[in-house]
Amino acid sequence: MDVEKLLAEKEAIIAHKEAIIAQQEVRNSHLEAELSELKRLIFGYKSERFIPENPPEQLSLDLGVEAAKQEAEPVGEEKEHISYSRKKSTPQNATHPGRKPLPDHLPRKTIIIEPDVDTSQMLKIGEEVTEILEIQSAKLFVTRIVRSKYVNKQAEEGEKQLYIGSQPEGVIPRCMAGTSLLVHILISKYCDHLPLYRQQKIFKREGVVIPSSTLSDWVAAIGQLLEPLYQKLRREVLKQEYLMADESRMQVQDQSKSGKTYRGFMWLYYAPLIKLVLFEYQKGRGKQYPRETLKDFSGYLQTDGYEVYDSLFGKKKGITLLGCMAHARRYFEKALQQDKIRASHALTRIQELYTIERMAKEEAMDFEKRLTLRQEKALLILRELKKWALEQYPEVLPKSLIGKAIKYYLQREEKLSRYIQDGRLEIDNNYVENSIRPLALGRKNYLFAGSHKATQHAAIIYSFIGSCEKVGIEPGAWLTDVIERIPNTSIQDLDKLLPHQWEPVNRIQT
Repeated sequence: MDVEKLLAEKEAIIAHKEAIIAQQEVRNSHLEAELSELKRLIFGYKSERFIPENPPEQLSLDLGVEAAKQEAEPVGEEKEHISYSRKKSTPQNATHPGRKPLPDHLPRKTIIIEPDVDTSQMLKIGEEVTEILEIQSAKLFVTRIVRSKYVNKQAEEGEKQLYIGSQPEGVIPRCMAGTSLLVHILISKYCDHLPLYRQQKIFKREGVVIPSSTLSDWVAAIGQLLEPLYQKLRREVLKQEYLMADESRMQVQDQSKSGKTYRGFMWLYYAPLIKLVLFEYQKGRGKQYPRETLKDFSGYLQTDGYEVYDSLFGKKKGITLLGCMAHARRYFEKALQQDKIRASHALTRIQELYTIERMAKEEAMDFEKRLTLRQEKALLILRELKKWALEQYPEVLPKSLIGKAIKYYLQREEKLSRYIQDGRLEIDNNYVENSIRPLALGRKNYLFAGSHKATQHAAIIYSFIGSCEKVGIEPGAWLTDVIERIPNTSIQDLDKLLPHQWEPVNRIQT
């Protein structure tokens, strides 16, 4: 009896140790995955595009990894193979077609070189032209406005009247900066991510000292000037039936505590159908901000996995939430090194969905044709991917990277698949993420905004510059034209100055 008891106790101890070992193995696996992800972020290739092993010579929509197919596909299941052709790129060993011609709008300076012989008795039969691209660095210059003053010399001494030329109205009253300089400062900061203190140093090298507070005041004045047009932009964006939304942090200097910063957020709304971008600065990331902004919105709203949107609009009548396939793909991409077979299968199927979207784009399909293509091709892939995810989830550890990826997909599968119901919709919200990228690049350079008001002005300028880039117009040309026209434009006609409707009176090269 004592022996049996001793054996039972020993078995219990062994079972307990085995359970501890199993827990440690799970923990080690999790830590190895975290270490692998950190190494990938620091040293790895940043592209999320998945390239399967042994890709076929011709691009097709059936690019699966054999091991994954054998695991996930039932025997005898009928599969549809889809392919399409596209223009073939120039082979590396082909003769180089020559460099692209330089744009016609660039000014030309011509240098004529004659042969080192007497050509007076020769017949000129042609010319060989070589174009070399040069640059002339920006130079500050001064425009002197001289207003002549006159009096009528024939009038009596006490009746002489003074006549003087009218003073042109500047963009900013009593400001020494002209339109071109103001636009240069804005483009340098919000397009080229050059903080004002660096611009101040550049001006100083030219022998012109402009205090940083003056530069800040000029930017603020332009923000105030554009405020009415920004409100027009806001109304135009929020009345659309399809929006993408995202948010990004923004450090703001806390005026009440020296040396401290406050974490605010830029909320971004993008209207893909009219290609307008709206930045809104808010002091937090809580649900009250999108609730207020989107209180009158109805239509499709596409977001990442932030739960605020689900809690606010998941069951709200008139709003249909869409998911972002790029975020789902990102989770599987992270799981590649931990579970290559399962992650590769999911990534291959998602890649097939993106190949369909690329096909529609390359063939310039309208919304109706894109909808038909998706219903014929993408629907089958989405059904298979959902079935595979449901089968695989019980077989994986929930806290593993592949477990998290499958769970993320299954929780949002319905939202991720809705894009195939309407040809106007996109497979992901990468457009809005691309729009927020300049903000992320800018804050790496200037680190924080000087005040909440300054951040609101930044939101205004980012909105217009982002919209200009989306509709394909040069932001500097738009700013130069619009900030000079706004003071003389009635509030009813401001809509005509929005980037998607803008027609300059005289297109100005900047």
